[in-house]
Amino acid sequence: MIIIEQIFSREEALAIGEALDHAPFQDGSLTAGPAARKVKQNTQARGDDAGVAAMGHRVRQALERHDLVRGLVRPIRWSNLLFSRYGPGQQYGLHADNAVMVDENGWPLRTDVSFTLFLSDPETYGGGALRIPEPTGDRMIRPDAGCAVFYPTGVLHQVTPVTVGVRVACVGWIQSMVKRPDHREILYDLDRLRDGLADDAALTLDKTIGNLLRMWAEV
Repeated sequence: MIIIEQIFSREEALAIGEALDHAPFQDGSLTAGPAARKVKQNTQARGDDAGVAAMGHRVRQALERHDLVRGLVRPIRWSNLLFSRYGPGQQYGLHADNAVMVDENGWPLRTDVSFTLFLSDPETYGGGALRIPEPTGDRMIRPDAGCAVFYPTGVLHQVTPVTVGVRVACVGWIQSMVKRPDHREILYDLDRLRDGLADDAALTLDKTIGNLLRMWAEV
């Protein structure tokens, strides 16, 4: 799991959330798989609205520019981004996301990494945590507006019931250039080591990173 603070500033994130007040929304279960549809209770901004599409493009650009996203996730393809809204009593029960979705062109993509970008001030709503069960206990995540959480798509997770206020977020799925998360971590560690090396050693490490990418990358 990767938690990145301030993909947007708090003010920028809240402004996106407020702009969504004027967007058309629909039943969120329309975009869920057969199993998830039974436990999904929220609304989502309609992707065919020009304003919603423009905000999705803005979010994706901000994510693609971030060094940690490039280094740890290595995106090669993106799903359509969804803006979700949960009011009092709404939730998304425990589920796993689909292994295959479609990109912005309608082509299938393998979902390696999921993300949630929070667009609401956590003091303005109750509940609504991103819950991810782990062997050592549940992770309950309710970060500041502008923070993004990335996690392996195959893990079980849920959005706990909102008790008061409104929770707004942007969610999406990424196909990574490097399929295995342990391979991505190795490449990221090597990239960080390279920064402190002398020229000759850095050149050798560049060669090693390139050879690993040729072994592991899918383009």
